[in-house]
Amino acid sequence: MSARVTQPDSTSNANRASGSSFYTAMRILPKAQRDAMFAIYGFCRQVDDVADSPEPRDGRLAELAAWRIDIKALYAGRVTARTRDLAEPVRDYGLDQADFLTVIDGMEMDVVADIRAPMWSELDLYCDRVASAVGRLSVKIFGLETKPGRQLAHHLGRALQLTNILRDLDEDAEVGRLYLPQEALVHAGIESTDPSAVVASPRLDRACAQLIEAARSHFDKAHQIMSLASRRTVRAPRIMGEVYRLILERMVTRGFAPPRPPIRLGRLRLVWIIMRYAFI
Repeated sequence: MSARVTQPDSTSNANRASGSSFYTAMRILPKAQRDAMFAIYGFCRQVDDVADSPEPRDGRLAELAAWRIDIKALYAGRVTARTRDLAEPVRDYGLDQADFLTVIDGMEMDVVADIRAPMWSELDLYCDRVASAVGRLSVKIFGLETKPGRQLAHHLGRALQLTNILRDLDEDAEVGRLYLPQEALVHAGIESTDPSAVVASPRLDRACAQLIEAARSHFDKAHQIMSLASRRTVRAPRIMGEVYRLILERMVTRGFAPPRPPIRLGRLRLVWIIMRYAFI
């Protein structure tokens, strides 16, 4: 059985994003850019839902294959119900087919087998597919020039995804996934790759240290790129970067020893970040 197919529209895409930091950042964009970003978000959420579905792996792989067919059809001029919202962004912003297919490839990595302690090289590939590829689509909508845009997508995408991995350690372990790289576990002296055992380990802080260092490095490089770009083109990614960098640093302050209470940013802090980059 395949995962249920939804047929999104611009309103449902916005509703799907509502409450997320993504939604907060994209709300400041002009309507055409905002609608395009929500369409990208809707696509990502749908293929992510396929990857995380409780359906059998064969069904999920078939559904992702169907998405590949639909994306290729879109670029051949045949719009299906679920790619309808992507048609205008693809046309108006020159979005690359390869980036959509790369996102699907990333989701497939979660379906073929539950990821458990990948090598750093595999984790970096995963981050490129599920995050930086989305960034490559996004920077075209934001209006960045090609070279700095791709560099920003590379670094900010990885920074956000590594932060997500650290934030979602317990949630991922509950479904049998562990994205902490094998090298980090070995460095920390953790021999097991069982997700539940790793997240309960008293050495978890040390294993997370490598991801924290990598995320900080990517945030710093993304900041350097955005500091040289037109302010208008990087308002939304600046907000995303600021929010996620703050989440990362609060996790560092909290530590990773269990229990790990979730990190939440207050509304006033979010409003200040928006004001800082959108208006001031």
